[in-house]
Amino acid sequence: MAPSLTCEMSVPPRLKVGVPVELRFKLSNPTSQTVYALKWHTPLEGLRNNFLEVSRDGTEVPYQGPMVKRADPSAEAYAPLAPGASQEAQVDVAMAYDFTRPGTYRIAFRGTLMDLGTSQADVPRKMDAFQSVELRCPAVETVLSAG
Repeated sequence: MAPSLTCEMSVPPRLKVGVPVELRFKLSNPTSQTVYALKWHTPLEGLRNNFLEVSRDGTEVPYQGPMVKRADPSAEAYAPLAPGASQEAQVDVAMAYDFTRPGTYRIAFRGTLMDLGTSQADVPRKMDAFQSVELRCPAVETVLSAG
Protein backbone atom coordinates (compact mmCIF):
# COMPACT_ATOMS: atom_id res chain seq x y z
CA MET A 1 0.00 0.00 0.00
CA ALA A 2 1.30 3.46 -0.92
CA PRO A 3 2.20 5.88 1.87
CA SER A 4 -0.21 8.76 2.47
CA LEU A 5 1.34 12.13 1.74
CA THR A 6 -0.30 15.40 2.69
CA CYS A 7 -0.69 18.52 0.61
CA GLU A 8 -1.37 22.15 1.46
CA MET A 9 -1.88 25.14 -0.80
CA SER A 10 -2.24 28.82 -0.03
CA VAL A 11 -2.77 32.08 -1.88
CA PRO A 12 -3.19 35.61 -0.57
CA PRO A 13 -6.89 36.02 0.37
CA ARG A 14 -7.26 39.36 -1.45
CA LEU A 15 -5.42 40.70 -4.48
CA LYS A 16 -5.81 43.39 -7.11
CA VAL A 17 -6.27 42.49 -10.77
CA GLY A 18 -2.93 42.65 -12.58
CA VAL A 19 -0.65 41.48 -9.77
CA PRO A 20 0.94 38.00 -9.61
CA VAL A 21 -1.25 35.31 -8.05
CA GLU A 22 1.35 33.40 -6.06
CA LEU A 23 0.21 29.89 -5.15
CA ARG A 24 2.28 28.18 -2.45
CA PHE A 25 2.24 24.36 -2.61
CA LYS A 26 3.60 22.12 0.13
CA LEU A 27 3.93 18.34 -0.15
CA SER A 28 4.67 16.60 3.17
CA ASN A 29 5.59 13.08 4.23
CA PRO A 30 4.05 12.28 7.65
CA THR A 31 5.09 8.62 7.39
CA SER A 32 8.09 6.86 8.92
CA GLN A 33 9.75 6.02 5.58
CA THR A 34 11.46 8.09 2.89
CA VAL A 35 9.49 8.31 -0.35
CA TYR A 36 10.24 9.65 -3.83
CA ALA A 37 7.46 11.70 -5.45
CA LEU A 38 7.52 12.45 -9.16
CA LYS A 39 7.35 16.25 -9.49
CA TRP A 40 5.57 16.16 -12.86
CA HIS A 41 2.10 17.71 -12.90
CA THR A 42 2.67 19.46 -9.56
CA PRO A 43 3.89 22.97 -8.69
CA LEU A 44 7.18 21.34 -7.61
CA GLU A 45 8.21 21.54 -11.29
CA GLY A 46 6.43 24.80 -12.11
CA LEU A 47 3.47 25.27 -14.44
CA ARG A 48 4.20 22.82 -17.23
CA ASN A 49 0.81 21.09 -17.52
CA ASN A 50 -2.84 21.52 -16.61
CA PHE A 51 -2.87 20.02 -13.10
CA LEU A 52 -5.00 22.71 -11.43
CA GLU A 53 -8.71 23.43 -11.62
CA VAL A 54 -9.27 27.19 -11.59
CA SER A 55 -12.67 28.86 -11.55
CA ARG A 56 -13.92 32.45 -11.25
CA ASP A 57 -17.29 32.84 -9.52
CA GLY A 58 -18.06 29.19 -10.31
CA THR A 59 -17.06 29.33 -14.01
CA GLU A 60 -14.03 27.36 -15.17
CA VAL A 61 -11.00 29.39 -16.22
CA PRO A 62 -9.21 27.52 -19.05
CA TYR A 63 -5.54 26.61 -18.79
CA GLN A 64 -3.39 28.66 -21.21
CA GLY A 65 0.09 27.50 -20.24
CA PRO A 66 2.52 25.01 -21.77
CA MET A 67 1.73 21.31 -22.21
CA VAL A 68 5.00 19.39 -21.98
CA LYS A 69 5.42 16.05 -23.76
CA ARG A 70 7.85 13.77 -22.03
CA ALA A 71 10.09 10.75 -22.28
CA ASP A 72 10.63 8.54 -19.23
CA PRO A 73 11.73 10.58 -16.17
CA SER A 74 15.22 10.90 -14.77
CA ALA A 75 16.02 10.43 -11.08
CA GLU A 76 16.15 14.26 -10.76
CA ALA A 77 12.43 14.41 -11.65
CA TYR A 78 11.64 12.90 -8.22
CA ALA A 79 11.44 14.82 -4.95
CA PRO A 80 12.87 12.82 -2.05
CA LEU A 81 10.78 13.23 1.09
CA ALA A 82 12.35 11.95 4.31
CA PRO A 83 10.07 11.05 7.22
CA GLY A 84 8.45 14.25 8.47
CA ALA A 85 9.97 16.33 5.64
CA SER A 86 8.29 18.60 3.10
CA GLN A 87 9.00 20.08 -0.31
CA GLU A 88 7.56 23.47 -1.21
CA ALA A 89 7.14 25.47 -4.38
CA GLN A 90 5.55 28.75 -5.36
CA VAL A 91 4.09 29.46 -8.80
CA ASP A 92 2.35 32.48 -10.30
CA VAL A 93 -0.87 30.89 -11.57
CA ALA A 94 -1.68 34.10 -13.48
CA MET A 95 1.04 33.02 -15.93
CA ALA A 96 -1.16 30.12 -17.13
CA TYR A 97 -4.74 31.15 -16.23
CA ASP A 98 -6.70 34.35 -16.88
CA PHE A 99 -6.86 36.37 -13.66
CA THR A 100 -7.66 39.69 -15.41
CA ARG A 101 -11.25 40.02 -14.17
CA PRO A 102 -12.44 40.80 -10.64
CA GLY A 103 -14.14 37.96 -8.80
CA THR A 104 -13.69 35.06 -6.41
CA TYR A 105 -11.18 32.55 -7.76
CA ARG A 106 -11.02 28.96 -6.53
CA ILE A 107 -7.85 26.92 -7.16
CA ALA A 108 -7.79 23.15 -6.67
CA PHE A 109 -5.11 20.52 -7.30
CA ARG A 110 -6.39 17.72 -9.56
CA GLY A 111 -5.46 15.16 -6.93
CA THR A 112 -2.99 12.63 -8.31
CA LEU A 113 0.75 12.17 -7.99
CA MET A 114 1.81 10.43 -11.18
CA ASP A 115 4.39 8.19 -9.45
CA LEU A 116 5.53 7.52 -5.91
CA GLY A 117 8.45 5.25 -5.04
CA THR A 118 9.16 3.88 -1.60
CA SER A 119 12.90 3.35 -2.13
CA GLN A 120 15.60 5.09 -4.13
CA ALA A 121 16.04 1.85 -6.10
CA ASP A 122 12.41 2.24 -7.33
CA VAL A 123 13.09 5.43 -9.24
CA PRO A 124 13.21 6.49 -11.92
CA ARG A 125 10.52 4.25 -13.39
CA LYS A 126 9.37 3.92 -16.97
CA MET A 127 6.02 5.63 -17.60
CA ASP A 128 4.17 2.34 -18.07
CA ALA A 129 5.29 1.27 -14.57
CA PHE A 130 4.22 4.44 -12.71
CA GLN A 131 2.42 3.88 -9.42
CA SER A 132 0.11 6.85 -9.09
CA VAL A 133 -1.44 7.83 -5.77
CA GLU A 134 -4.33 10.08 -4.84
CA LEU A 135 -3.31 13.28 -3.11
CA ARG A 136 -5.92 15.21 -1.16
CA CYS A 137 -5.14 18.89 -1.25
CA PRO A 138 -7.82 21.33 -0.01
CA ALA A 139 -8.77 24.00 -2.55
CA VAL A 140 -7.96 27.66 -1.88
CA GLU A 141 -9.69 30.91 -2.80
CA THR A 142 -8.66 34.48 -3.47
CA VAL A 143 -10.77 37.52 -4.24
CA LEU A 144 -9.51 39.83 -6.98
CA SER A 145 -10.70 43.42 -7.02
CA ALA A 146 -10.34 46.04 -9.74
CA GLY A 147 -7.13 48.07 -9.58
